[in-house]
This record gives sequence, C-alpha cells and structure tokens, in this order.
Amino acid sequence: MRLFKRLLLLCLLAAIGFSGWMAWFAFAAVPLKVNPRGAVDFDIRPGLGLKGAASVMVATGVDFMPWQFALLGRLAGMDRNIKAGSYEVVAGVTPWDLLQKLTLGDVTQTELVLVEGRTFRQFRAQIDAHADLRHDTMGLSDAELLQRLGIADAHPEGLFFPDTYLFAKQSSDLAILARAHEAMQRRLAAEWDKRDTSVPYKSPYQALIMASIVEKETGLEADRGKVASVFVNRLRRGMLLQTDPTVIYGMGLTFDGNIRKRDLTADTPWNTYTRAGLPPTPIAMPGLASIQAALRPPATDFLYFVARGDGSSVFSRTLEEHNRAVTRYQRGGRG
Repeated sequence: MRLFKRLLLLCLLAAIGFSGWMAWFAFAAVPLKVNPRGAVDFDIRPGLGLKGAASVMVATGVDFMPWQFALLGRLAGMDRNIKAGSYEVVAGVTPWDLLQKLTLGDVTQTELVLVEGRTFRQFRAQIDAHADLRHDTMGLSDAELLQRLGIADAHPEGLFFPDTYLFAKQSSDLAILARAHEAMQRRLAAEWDKRDTSVPYKSPYQALIMASIVEKETGLEADRGKVASVFVNRLRRGMLLQTDPTVIYGMGLTFDGNIRKRDLTADTPWNTYTRAGLPPTPIAMPGLASIQAALRPPATDFLYFVARGDGSSVFSRTLEEHNRAVTRYQRGGRG
C-alpha cells in the first residue's frame, strides 16, 4: 500500500512537471532566425499536417523541436485544423501563438494591382513577374489559359477587371485571373442592366469593346463621358470611328511608339480608319468608369475631339471646328 502511494505520488509529480514543462514551452517566446524585415515567412501547403507544418517552420527560421510543437497541438486538440497559406511571425511569438495562427488561418496577404488601360499581354507579363504568385499559367497560350479557366470566349482581351487583388503568398495565378474574370462579368452585367437603352450595342461584349476604346482615349477623367459620346454618335451615324488606339492594337508587337500615315491605311481587323463599326474585340482592360461612360454617355452632338497636350481634349461638332482645333493644338495631328 505504501509503495502504491509512492508510485501514485511520483506519477502525480511527473504529470505536474510535464504540464509545467509544456506550459512553459507553449507560452515562452520562440527564438527566430529572422529575415532583413525582422520576420520569418513560411508557406503551409494544403494537406500538410501539424508535424509537417512544424518542420516547415523550423526550416525557415523558427527555433523549436518539431515533435514538441506537434505534441502541444495534439494535447490542445488543435492538430487537425491546420489551414494552408502564407504566414509571417515576428519576435516575441510563442508556440501557442503559432497554433492559433495556423488553426485560425491568420495568413499574410500580398497584392497584385492590375491597372486600367493595360492589355492582356501586359497583364500576363505582370503576373509572370510577381514573386509571390505560383505561376500555373507560365508557358500556356492564351487559348490554353482560357480553357483552363473555363472561359468560352476566343480572345482574352477585356475579360479581366482591373483592380487591386489581395491574396495569400503562393496562391495560383489562375485563381487571381478567375477572380478578375468573375469581377468583370459581374460588373459588366450590372452596368448593362442600367444602360441607356438607346446605346447602339447589341450585347454587353460590344459595350466592353467600346469601354476599352474610351479607356485608351481618355486623358482626363472629366472628359470621359464626352469621349464616349463622340464614339457613340459616330456609331449611330455610320461614321468610321477613326481612333488611333485600335490601329495600334492591331499592329501588335510591330508598334514602335509612333503611328504613321501608312499605319492608318494598313488594314487589320482593328483598324477603325479602314473598317466600319466596332473592332472585333476590346483593345485593353477597361475600368468601371469607362464601362459606365460607354453604357450611359451624356447626350451631346460632338463628333470629333483632339488632345490639347495637357491631358484634356477639345470637342467639336463639325469637321471645320475640328480642323481648326487640330491646327491650333497639334498642327497636323489627328482627333
């Protein structure tokens, strides 16, 4: 009986000692081998368990025994709730803090800024150069990329909404493009429902084409509506749109920064000097303001405009007025 009591006492003391040891480990700051920003960054892949996550943290600069961290998680009942993502920890973090981060999914985020007026080719180059993305689209043709995204359109231009996208590090670039495409579809549909029913478009896609032209032709926010009205008025009258950005788009990689008279007469599907109506696709990624301007342009009788050189434009009702404006502001330029 006395021996049993001693063994029971030893077990109790061992349990108390173990509990104290684990509590000390759980709430003591962990030594870190930090990067120049004073932090440790690590990525937890989907399906990685607690022990694997502990090994990843140790490999990236968190100084503890992986088995001890895994044991703490099991004892706390938190070993089955690890969330994948990118994490960042700084000095003073404890193992308990780390468990909370991993189970709550307290991931770090970075961003990708897709700017209005850029082309899809420029979008792809920007995405390919982003160090925090997983590049699942690298090497895919545009057609293959659209197929991977489940997009039926044959041409990607204009289909992705320019915005700031936040994401966990090492997210797939396909996921970002899927979000951008869904955002464009949602916003375009909402604006189409609110359109001026007199606008001369047969579909939301045609409105998107016009919005891309307005985006490329607008130098000053205050002029956006009037720019849209010029092109809408021209469409209604059956006039050629005669807009340089469509010609430049049709030139592709041969464009060297200058547009010449011979370029205006060289026929391509996007040359609005040689072909009537809208071009076959958008020529850039338009922002919301350009979509709204294309679908609800102000009522004007303007048919021409020319840049002043300071970002603003002069709008004219007749060719004679326009020619005078060209002479004054560009001397041989085009509107």
